[in-house]
This record gives sequence, C-alpha cells and structure tokens, in this order.
Amino acid sequence: MKKILAVVLLIFSMQVLFAQVLEPVKWNGKIEKISDTEYNLIYEATIEDHWHLYSQNLPEGGAIPTEFIYNENVVSKDFELIGKATESESTTKFDKVFEMEMTYFDYEATFTQKIKVLNPELSTIEVEVSYQACDDAKCIFQSKTVDFQIKKETKNESKILDPVKWTSSVYTLGKNEYEIEYTAVLDDKWHIYSQDNTDPMGPIATEIKFKNENKDFELVGGLRESKSIEKFEKAFDMVVKYFTNQAVFTQKIKVLNTDLKTIESEAYFQACDDEKCLAPAFVEFKTNLKDAKTRIAVDNTNSIDETNRNSKGLWSIFFIAFLSGFAALLTPCVFPMIPMTVSFFTKQSKSKAAGIKNAIIYGLCIIVIYVLLGTAVTGIFGADALNALATNVWFNLIFFLLLVVFAFSFLGAFEIMLPNSWANKVDSQANRGGMVGIFFMALALAIVSFSCTGPIVGTLLVEAASKGGLAPIIGMLGFSMAIALPFALFAAFPGWLNSLPKSGGWLNTVKVVLGFLELALAFKFLSQADLVLQMHLLEREVFIAIWIAIFGTLALYLFGKIQLPHDSPLTHISVGRLSLGLVVLSFTIYMIPGLWGAPLNLISAFPPPLDYSESPYGVGNSKGGGSSASSDHSDLPEGAHLLAPHDILAFNDYDLGLAYAKKVNKPVMIDFTGWACVNCRKMEQNVWPKPNILNALKNDVVLISLYVDDKRLLEEDEVVDSKLREGKKLKYIGQKWSEFQTIKYKSNTQPYYVLMDHNEENLIEPVAFTLDANEYYNWLKTGIDNFK
Repeated sequence: MKKILAVVLLIFSMQVLFAQVLEPVKWNGKIEKISDTEYNLIYEATIEDHWHLYSQNLPEGGAIPTEFIYNENVVSKDFELIGKATESESTTKFDKVFEMEMTYFDYEATFTQKIKVLNPELSTIEVEVSYQACDDAKCIFQSKTVDFQIKKETKNESKILDPVKWTSSVYTLGKNEYEIEYTAVLDDKWHIYSQDNTDPMGPIATEIKFKNENKDFELVGGLRESKSIEKFEKAFDMVVKYFTNQAVFTQKIKVLNTDLKTIESEAYFQACDDEKCLAPAFVEFKTNLKDAKTRIAVDNTNSIDETNRNSKGLWSIFFIAFLSGFAALLTPCVFPMIPMTVSFFTKQSKSKAAGIKNAIIYGLCIIVIYVLLGTAVTGIFGADALNALATNVWFNLIFFLLLVVFAFSFLGAFEIMLPNSWANKVDSQANRGGMVGIFFMALALAIVSFSCTGPIVGTLLVEAASKGGLAPIIGMLGFSMAIALPFALFAAFPGWLNSLPKSGGWLNTVKVVLGFLELALAFKFLSQADLVLQMHLLEREVFIAIWIAIFGTLALYLFGKIQLPHDSPLTHISVGRLSLGLVVLSFTIYMIPGLWGAPLNLISAFPPPLDYSESPYGVGNSKGGGSSASSDHSDLPEGAHLLAPHDILAFNDYDLGLAYAKKVNKPVMIDFTGWACVNCRKMEQNVWPKPNILNALKNDVVLISLYVDDKRLLEEDEVVDSKLREGKKLKYIGQKWSEFQTIKYKSNTQPYYVLMDHNEENLIEPVAFTLDANEYYNWLKTGIDNFK
C-alpha cells in the first residue's frame, strides 16, 4: 500500500513540476501614443520552438482562440476600444492535434488594440489575456495579466527623438587597405533610406561623406550597403528602398599617407516611422586606424546583398542596351555594313566553316571593343562616382545639352565624326591577317559608324551613369551583343542575306525617329535639375507641352508632312511607317489631358509630379474649398505664394510671414514640413481639404511652411554657426529651420504644427500627425479663439 501511495505522489509531483515548467508563451505589453487621447495597446508574445499560439479568429470545434478580456466598468468609464485588435502575420494549415484547418503563430506574435482614453487621469491599464498553446503532443490553457503604463508628458518635456544610433568600426585588409563599417541601429518601426533613392522628389537618401582635403587616402569602389526593403510608396508615387532594425554601410579605402591616424567622415540621413519624419540629420565619425581589427578575407556579405539589390537594375540596363543595339543596326551607318562584311568573310575564307569562324571572331571583337569602352568609363570615373554625378545639378544640365547635341546630329543638323586619320590608320591595320586583322576590322566598323552609334552609345552611358556600379559595362555588353549577333548569324546562314530589305530612305527614317526620342529624353535631365533647385522653370505642364510638341512633330514627320535634310523624296508611305505614325499620334493625344491634371500613368516616371505644376488641379481649373484667401494671384504679399492644390496663402520665410500676420491681425500657423515627408503629404491631402479646416487655413491664419530638408544654400549673410553642432556652420535653408524647431520647440519631427500670436507665444500646445480631422479642427479652432 505504501509503495502504491508513493507512486501516486511521485506522479502527482511530476505533474505539478511539469505544470510549473510549461510556460511556452511569454507576454509583454507596450503602449504607443497616437494623439493626446488615442493609444495603441501592443501585446507581444514570444513563443518557444515547436509551440503554436492560436489566432483570435478560429472556427468552432478547434482550439481556444486568443482573447483579450477588459474590465467592462473600466472600459466604459476610463477608455473605449476602437475596433478589434489586429494581428501580425500568421500561418493557416491543417493541425494534426485538432484535425482541421487552424490559424496560429510560431516564434512570435503581435496583437494591437487601438483605444481612446476618456479619463485624463488614467495611468494604468490591466488586461487579462486568455489563450491556448499547443505543440504536436500536448496543449496548455493559461491566462496572463498584461499591464500598460500611460506615461504623462510634462509641459516642458523634450520631444526630441533619436531613433537611430550610429557606430563605426574599422578592419585592416593589409597593404594599407582598410574597410570601414558604419552601422545604424534603428528603434522599432523606424526606418532610414537607401543611397539608391536618387530622385529629388523621393525620400532623403543616406550618404556617407569623407573629409579628405589633403588626399591622405582614396576610396576603393563605392559605398556598399546591406540588404534593403523595396516597395512602392504612394506618398512619393514611386518605388523606394529603406532599412528597418539595422543598416550597415561599408567603404573600402586605401591609405596613401602612412602617418594618417584618423579617418573623419559624416553620415547624412533622414529617419521616419509610419506617422512622422525627422529633419535630415548629420552624425560625425572619427575612426582611429589603430583600432583596426584584422580581417583575413574580405567579408563579402554586403557585396552579395549589393549584387542582389542591383541585379534587377542591371538586367534592365542590359535589356535596354540590347534593344538600342538593334536600333543602331537599323541606321545608315551600320545596316549596309552587314551584307558587305559577311560577304567578305565568306568569299575570302577557304571554307564555309572558316568563314563562320571568322565572322564569329569578328562579332566577339565588336563585343570586346564596346565592353572595353564601358570598362574605361567605369575605371576612369569610379564604380559609383557616375551615380553621384548623375544626381548633381550641373551634370544633369551637361547631360541635357549632350543629348540635345546627339538628337540634332540624328535629325541631320550635323554629323559627329571621329578624325578621318583614325579610320585610315585602323583600316590599314585591318589588312593584316589572322585575329589581329579581324580585330582592326571590328575597330574600323566602330569608328566609321560612330556618327550613328555614338549618340546611342553616349545616351546609354548617361543612363547607366544614373545606376552606377557595373552598369556602363553591362550596358556596353548588351549593346555590342546586338550589333555583333547579325554578323555571326548571317555568316552561318548566308542565304538569309537575300531576305534583308534593301538599304534606302527607311534607314534615315529610323535615324530621325531616334533623334526625336533622344530630344524627348534630354528634357528629363533638365527637369531633374529644375526639381533639385526648385526653380519651377520646367513645371509639369511645360514638360508635357514640350513632349506633345516633340511627338506631335514626329507624327507629322512619319506621315510625310515634314522633311529633313537627308530625307529622300517620299512618293508613298509604307504600312510600317504609317503604323508607327499612328502609334506616335495616339501617344501624343494621350498626353494632352495631362495639361488638365490627368496623371498619365504610362509616363509617370518622366514628367515632374502632379504637385510640381502651375495648377495641380489642371489648367484653367479653380477647384478649391472655402473662400479664396486671395482671388487676385498677381497681388500676393511679398514672399507669399498660393500653396497647391488648395490655394492656401503661404510663406516659406518666417520673418516675412510674421510681418504679414501682424499687418492683417491674424495668428500664425507654422507648418514644419519636408519635401520628403510622407505624412506631411497625407495631412495636406486628407485633412486640410476638409471644408471647415480649409476655410480656417485660408481665412483665419497666416500659414508659414518651413521645409527642414530644403537643400538650397543659404545666402552668405545668413550662414551662421550651428548651436547644436559645435564648430559647424548652417549651410542649407533646411538646416536653419530644423535647428529653429529643435531649439525653440524641443521637437524634431515632421509634420509639426504650431499656432502662435504676434509675440511668438504659443496659443495652444503644438500638435503632430493626426488623420482625425475633427481633432485637428478642434485644435485649430481653439488656438484661433485664444488669439481673438
């Protein structure tokens, strides 16, 4: 009997022991402030391996769903639930335990419940979480209490955020070469942007700049970065790349001055979360080379990431270059050379096999020549130097002029020729036998056809420059393969030569069409420069009008209504020419509604964005809400403009705006914003257009919009010492406003709205991003009433 009792007690003890040990789910609660009254209660579950935590939404007859139980008395008195708790990504599949489809979480789960606080004194919220967890053999059912502490901000509490922490480390590679790694660790839900975001209307790209005035070292290759996330961002109307959690940037350097001890550099970046953005910030580094760790083999993890990251862009460059090579084949300088050259090889060779072999070698030599050109461009300027130049205002202007010259050359104004002496010298070498002679024949083709291929090659190199890295080499590979392919194929199948169309005026037509396309592309680079400088000389309507004129003229040319210098007399229009003319005419007609505000999705990557226009609502459209702040656009106050698309009278200069507010006796609303601020645009597009808010912005306040990421240089007399970065000067307009916001309002987030009187005293506590239009209007109305 005693033995039986001992066994029962042992079994009972083991059950108690196991009941204490089995806690496969750990819960943690975080609270996130949305506005003064709204919060997110975030439940974070960490789940042990092989265990499942079940969703809130399960079919009957299965596992017990996860449930959040709130005290009904507390909910009705202190706060209210807004909607149902949302869940992180889950898995739905057949569950062997319950023999049915179940939805569950592995490793971790997050549940988010939005609430609205009704009791301002509420400081703690307790919630009971009831849940079931199972593995393949057993299940447990438990309840846990999760506490949330609501932090009350004091009036003078600083709102300066610092969600990105930077560190640097250095590794020696031997032979005076080093790798410097810059690591950015980001707070939860914050992100910074990749260096690949080069569009001026996109987000602020992360940059690493080096101080190297004495040329003590040189950069080897470009700045590599860890793998980024790529997605379409509606606010920017483009695909952007960004990092979450962590970003690593790596730069290889070679030290030229052996006495050098420290590498000085600076990171320039902007951080955003889902609700707000911070002003672009600088972080300085002083990396001591004595601290370098030994790295026997270069860690090429980032290189692999870089390859994956750029492979898509390189493939697109290759494909475009390949098509451009075929276009070059159909020009008067190249097309007639195909039958002549192939016939030469087949007749001069002792056998058909030898002719094919020589033609293939000839094609390979063409590829080698053009790839060497791309390699030379990359080697001379550096793998990523061209990328940096392509985003520079002056080089965009140079590219514009270069493409205009190429276009006029194709249109017949003049021919771009290499010196005849080059062709003569190369042609003399082509008489030599063997592979050397074949190579010089290929070089002769490249030189003789330069007047046709030069503009195409130049355009490709310009486009490849905006990609950086190996893009010029890949571009030349694609282009030369298209040029070389016909020579090898027709040498192998000489009978095909009879099917080639005869040379004639159609070749010049191809050349002219390419000229019009290059002319249209040129204005993309001019538009890029105008966007960066914010000069508004080439706004959307002007750009579209220029393209309509270019493609409309091309349509007239294809229909035979216009003739250019090198055109042959046109007695009739071929079916192919007529079809192309109809396509171009249709495209021209398609663009016309763009003058009236149509988005033109087919060409959205080329013209300036909709808000960079004379009238975002379209030409001749006066759409707006509320009464106009100034019906006479020509009689605007000094420094003022009408903010599109709502025609709100706005200033970008603080002093001029404040002076005007005093003159008209209205309060001031400061709008700390940014060109790359996603949520600023959301506020302007979703909240400001509400009739009551728009009427107040137009008639009851003076709006001063201060762009913290404005990269235009300050006037010389405005350049002052930074109060936040010792020993540094404020160089840009955006830096001036960013520092002003940080010092005066102890905040560095955008959007950020301040209502103040003429003594620059706040009429009400400033607010940030909120899509609750009623809450925003109440804030606006209270501040205005306090002024009155």
